Amino acid sequence: MATMNISLPDDLKAFVDAQVAEHAYGSSSEYLRELIRKQRDIEKLRGMLLEGANSGPGELVTGDTFLRMREQLRARYAK
Repeated sequence: MATMNISLPDDLKAFVDAQVAEHAYGSSSEYLRELIRKQRDIEKLRGMLLEGANSGPGELVTGDTFLRMREQLRARYAK
């Protein structure tokens, strides 16, 4: 695991320390890793949403859509 040292103003350090205590993180490093993971997941989701939005017009989903999907799956696994 790589090491990274950061400098924080006193008020941010106090906030991090309070979060660690309040949410039972083992250390400030654990808290920061969790924040970074969450931000990474947000960025990934944002990318997926943009990809979907830019993929072209969608199609109306109805009960028949799901029936057709079930039939396609049954046909695929019946082979």
